[in-house]
Amino acid sequence: MTVDDAVIRALDIGPDSSAAERTIDITTLGARSGIPRRIEIWLHRVDGRWYLSGMPVPRSWYANLRAHARFVVHLKHGVTADLPATAVPVDEPTRRRVITAVLDLQNRPEIAARVSQPQNFDDWFARSPLVEIVFDDEQLRTASSARSE
Repeated sequence: MTVDDAVIRALDIGPDSSAAERTIDITTLGARSGIPRRIEIWLHRVDGRWYLSGMPVPRSWYANLRAHARFVVHLKHGVTADLPATAVPVDEPTRRRVITAVLDLQNRPEIAARVSQPQNFDDWFARSPLVEIVFDDEQLRTASSARSE
């Protein structure tokens, strides 16, 4: 598969990207059933790498990725693409950096207004699901490295 510039631009999100620009779907395999499960989720980009995270509660998508690390990212705003990827666990320093960036976004007034209370770092750090997305396509990994320097 050759990744075109539109896909690279769609993945080049940052703190000022809109909710629509960061909204993707992912298809995982059910942890117990092995049945494909597709959900909508926000994509986060921190230090030139892509991540999935969520509120500090148990998440089926996270259980699915822990059982079956291979999944598909579906871009859907501005460009449509299905991108095979692998979910990779993150170390503690990376977790701290990414959770901080995610909470900076979550606590922005336009987003915080949709959430019942301000988000707490300690709670998120201790309990939020978090994985790095490593795309199969070498062009995406190269584009990520080039843009983060």
